[in-house]
Amino acid sequence: MKDCPRSGALLLAATASASLLACQVNEGPGAQTTDAVSAEARYIVAYKDDAGRLAAEEAGRVALRLEKLNAVAVHLPEKAVTALSKNPHIEYVEEDAKRYMLGQTTPYGITMVQAPLVSDASAASVKVCIIDSGYSLGHEDLPTTNVSGTSDPGGAGNWFEDGAGHGTHVAGTISAVNNNLGVIGVMPSGTVALHIVRVFGPDGTWAYSSSLVTALNTCVSNGAKVVSMSLGGSTRSRTEDRAFASAYAAGVLSVAAAGNDGNTRNSYPASYDSVISVAAIDDTMTVADFSQQNSQVELSAPGVHVLSTVPMGAGTVASVTTQDGTSFVGSGLDGSPLGTVSGPLVDCGDGSSTCTGAGGAVCLIARGTIAFSDKVLACQNGGGVAAVIYNNVAGDFLGTLGGVATTIPSMSVSDTAGATLLGKLGQATTVAVEASNYDFYDGT
Repeated sequence: MKDCPRSGALLLAATASASLLACQVNEGPGAQTTDAVSAEARYIVAYKDDAGRLAAEEAGRVALRLEKLNAVAVHLPEKAVTALSKNPHIEYVEEDAKRYMLGQTTPYGITMVQAPLVSDASAASVKVCIIDSGYSLGHEDLPTTNVSGTSDPGGAGNWFEDGAGHGTHVAGTISAVNNNLGVIGVMPSGTVALHIVRVFGPDGTWAYSSSLVTALNTCVSNGAKVVSMSLGGSTRSRTEDRAFASAYAAGVLSVAAAGNDGNTRNSYPASYDSVISVAAIDDTMTVADFSQQNSQVELSAPGVHVLSTVPMGAGTVASVTTQDGTSFVGSGLDGSPLGTVSGPLVDCGDGSSTCTGAGGAVCLIARGTIAFSDKVLACQNGGGVAAVIYNNVAGDFLGTLGGVATTIPSMSVSDTAGATLLGKLGQATTVAVEASNYDFYDGT
């Protein structure tokens, strides 16, 4: 078990950071083969003296200077890597590893972590730095005072904007205000000091470890006591490790997502000794099937189907209501058209074939066997006006149409909601999938 501080104001802020949930983007097929910056690979070169620094900078194209660590991030051809590795003025050469994003109602996680039992009246004395995709400044449910930020020098964009939505979701989990709108965060008084460092662009794909080191140093120099990172990657970096150890020695608590690959592999920066690693659990306190589980994990926090803030109008809210007033809130499938429609509720099984008899009806479909898009198309091709897919295992879930174009609203609900709706077949039913300033995310 890693030795990290656990007391006072740091514990309050760490608990907030540990509830950072959300990850729509993780390491996936092809993710590590795309480098729009240069055909040459990017490395971090740590040097011993000025001669080493000059050798590193002259060997390729400089991307970022890490003066505090006597290192430089640089695009290098293979021959230069070999030469620098043998240079007596060079400490080491390592890959500049990529780091990926890893989700008034009171979200279940707020109660689960017992946040209401801890006052955040003095939260302004503890600055939390969020390294992510930005912050939707002006959001109806997020603080606008005592918030500062730094934009990524690599060109990710302005810190006060968030094209990906991920950073705003994290910020809401920490600090969504108690104002009778939307949701509340772990520290809802609106007094917490936030500093935002944007490292992800609008596409939310990846950032380099050198950018993360620069962001960390920015957090420290701006007075942060807690650094929140819902991001990571599988490659260990000596430079990152040194940077986080230095921040820890300076009294800064760094908290990072354990990872979303659903295995026991270490993810970084979470698995450095100076960083708290946070895994994900669901509303029954069961470890999420996507969450990393390894010896570096110190804490777990709610991370399944978590509702929080997203940039204004960028989220969706979905509901299904039957004639007798029974209603369930679910999640619009990613890519679903918006709209509100009504029709009799019909059972379409698992949607593995066209749902005949669905003309003008709302299709109730079981999860499993085939893709969500195929299920929705089975309803649509049968004349259905909306598709409601219920879980085949316990709990809620998030689904995507995978880029397949459909014309009818579609949403997901839990297994228990599905069981109830099966008892309402034939009733007039309304499905609404609407734009929202909030959305559900999964992740560590």
